[in-house]
Amino acid sequence: MARRTKAVGIAGRFGPRYGATLRKRWKEVMERRYADHECPFCGTKGRVKRISTGVWMCTKCGAVWAGGAYVPRTGLNKHFPRIIVRRE
Repeated sequence: MARRTKAVGIAGRFGPRYGATLRKRWKEVMERRYADHECPFCGTKGRVKRISTGVWMCTKCGAVWAGGAYVPRTGLNKHFPRIIVRRE
């Protein structure tokens, strides 16, 4: 029978290890990382992928940009966008 992880969500794989506070923090970060993000260039939602740490790509328009480690747009990035490659 599968494990039930309704309350702990993605952090349920750790079980009772590492402490509740640490698991909650990790859960918040991972939920933001795997959420559907919007492309800042074409506006499509759900087509943004993380290529590596801090490098994001839209699979629809092909734009590649530098963002945060876990989210494609950080606080400063919203004011100073920096595109790496845009394929059209």
